[in-house]
Amino acid sequence: MFIYNKDGREILEDLKRNGYNTTRIRKEKLLSESAIQSLRKNEVVGIKSLDSLCNMLECQPNNIIRHLNEKTR
Repeated sequence: MFIYNKDGREILEDLKRNGYNTTRIRKEKLLSESAIQSLRKNEVVGIKSLDSLCNMLECQPNNIIRHLNEKTR
């Protein structure tokens, strides 16, 4: 199972600090509305959205998500 390294709302705040508020993200179609809502609900987004997040935040996927082995939870 994949989980965020930080709360999804914190990721939105990081985007805002990088100049990507939700209005800009919607207007430029950088993320879908469902991806934005998933972040707000702390639900993991799809691979395309993860790629967009990494591009906007100039980071690697492991800076955003991590894998949690269900056997060792």
